[in-house]
Amino acid sequence: MPWRGAGVAIPMFSLRSEVDLGVGEFLDLKLLVDWAVESGFHLVQLLPINDTSVHGMWWDSYPYSSLSVFALHPLYLRVQALSENMPEDIKNEIRNAKERLDGKDVDYEATLATKLSIAKKVFILEKDLILNSSSFRKFFSENEDWLKQYAGFCFLRDFFETSDHSQWGRFSNYSKDKLEKLVSKDALHYDTIFFQYYIQFHLHLQLSEAAEYARAKGVVLKGDLPIGVDRNSVDTWVYPNLFRMNTSTGAPPDYFDKNGQNWGFPTYNWEEMSKDNYAWWRARLTQMGKYFTAYRIDHILGFFRIWELPDHAMTGLIGKFRPSIPLSQEELEREGIWDFDRLSCPYVRKEFLQEKFGDSWTLIAANFLNEYLDRYEFKEDCNTEKKIAAKLKSCAERSLLPESEEKIRLDLFDLLKNIVLIRDPEHARSFYPRFNLEDTSSFRDLDDHCKNVLKRLYYDYYFHRQEKLWRRNAMKTLPVLLNSSDMLACGEDLGLIPACVHPVMQELGLIGLRIQRMPSESDLEFGIPSQYSYMTVCAPSCHDCSTLRAWWEEDEERRHQFFKSVMGCDALPPSQCLPDVAYFIIRQHVEAPSMWAIFPLQDLLALKEEYTTRPAAEETINDPTNPKHYWRYRVHVTMETLIEDRELKASIKDLIHGSGRSHPPQEEAEEKQMTALEKQQQQYISGPEMMRNGISQKERIGVK
Repeated sequence: MPWRGAGVAIPMFSLRSEVDLGVGEFLDLKLLVDWAVESGFHLVQLLPINDTSVHGMWWDSYPYSSLSVFALHPLYLRVQALSENMPEDIKNEIRNAKERLDGKDVDYEATLATKLSIAKKVFILEKDLILNSSSFRKFFSENEDWLKQYAGFCFLRDFFETSDHSQWGRFSNYSKDKLEKLVSKDALHYDTIFFQYYIQFHLHLQLSEAAEYARAKGVVLKGDLPIGVDRNSVDTWVYPNLFRMNTSTGAPPDYFDKNGQNWGFPTYNWEEMSKDNYAWWRARLTQMGKYFTAYRIDHILGFFRIWELPDHAMTGLIGKFRPSIPLSQEELEREGIWDFDRLSCPYVRKEFLQEKFGDSWTLIAANFLNEYLDRYEFKEDCNTEKKIAAKLKSCAERSLLPESEEKIRLDLFDLLKNIVLIRDPEHARSFYPRFNLEDTSSFRDLDDHCKNVLKRLYYDYYFHRQEKLWRRNAMKTLPVLLNSSDMLACGEDLGLIPACVHPVMQELGLIGLRIQRMPSESDLEFGIPSQYSYMTVCAPSCHDCSTLRAWWEEDEERRHQFFKSVMGCDALPPSQCLPDVAYFIIRQHVEAPSMWAIFPLQDLLALKEEYTTRPAAEETINDPTNPKHYWRYRVHVTMETLIEDRELKASIKDLIHGSGRSHPPQEEAEEKQMTALEKQQQQYISGPEMMRNGISQKERIGVK
């Protein structure tokens, strides 16, 4: 039997320890690694850990919206480890902050502000020591290009009070000369620039320490490569030619969201990226490889094709795949399709308005629509989703709306999306079939000939004509990623999967993802773990869906179906996911042929009743249907408590051992070094043994 391993997945921000300040920190990974080893796990998986400080508020909790693809997030800094000579007043401030921030969930804004405030006070005391240290100079020389860009961006963001670099006057257009003057050591604001270097230096030291610890214990640290970057980011400022800034990235309707998703990231200009053999991507992977041994490629489908939306869209339905072969006007005309305005403009009739808005329809029509022949068209100031939202907000402020702003917005959005074809804004004679076009009243009102032609062309566009193009696209981009590092690559291949995806992944040796309740086989209600292929990661849930417990409670119909068809029980299922149910599901996955079985920590805690007292819905990390979801879940027990829980560790370890999966050689590891828990008290009283506040002890005492 080939090698198989098991792992645990948890966002960095979700960990809880006895020494953290309101959020999981890089050095907490050492505790997680200890627990993983003692439970039989070979892998720890995280969500993205890059800086996301775009808005200066809790919206930045979204870990996939990077401010910089190179900079680490200051949120994960352990301020206690910044110095061995911490003044007593700062120690008191840390103690008070710890008590204040130790809540049920992450308070993103307060935690980040507190950490940066404390770090700045330590920085003022020790900046000269750090600046002149050989360890900092080495770090700076190895990361100089992106560090200067990042620090300059942060300075301008704070100076102009916006990350929207189009609002930065003469700095809107990046140039290396302007940047060099901005970050010059002679500048009056150089301390502000250097503070960003200082934070990144310590984040690097702390994550490196955790990564080395994991390697020494035989644990793979698995990172996450986001598919996009924020449109107001360092990367779009420095490399605007690599992005299509008038577009937005998302996903078509799928299991996660029946209305599609709009992530807000600009799509990539792959043609421009190819000119230097995708240097930007190669640099990203090189940087990740400093810390991680494996990585998850977020939305790997985006390397075949991406769901592209106009930047004026707020929802994710009215998009098209890029690249893709459109329906040409000539092709449609040959099929007897000719009224392109009728098909590509919102189809709004009086009866639709009456149905949606009742007696208020005339008021809505007067404010948002113009009557045109027997139909209505949207006015110029509200003919996109963003324009509608802005106008509604203005009307609400003046109390001009007959009902709730949200209901009117959703109804107007529905009317705006009542189209059959999407006209390409860059090529007026090219069209794309609207996703699920048969669901629209615009389609239903067509004659039978048009319906039949459009149904056939719809199927051809989405499921046939693109396959060779998408395969070629993936084979140009994915090998570059895979050859850029020695990390093990795993692709997140969930959603609407083109036929070419799995053959390409197999050819390239990429590991896929299998979630039992989202089977890739259209004829299955639930995936069958015992039939998964070896080149897969299997998991009962992931960060983008409910945990085992939450899913069991929220979906009564599927719970009944699962209990009967998968667990083989004809009785009524329990209303909650009891430990026996969790055990059955976890056992199914550890015994699967998949190379890796990786479990969200929340699902593992479901094995023991005392950890299930928290409402199950509160354990969900992300709600993909909400683009402004607050990512703030924290595990309700500390890592120290879990390390001391021999019963839970034994239950998990027995499952892994019994499945034939590999497990770390715990006994040997114990002989080689103390656990992080045993060293923790010593470490943060006396400081790390040979590297304190980033300066080696040899350097401090003058030993060469």
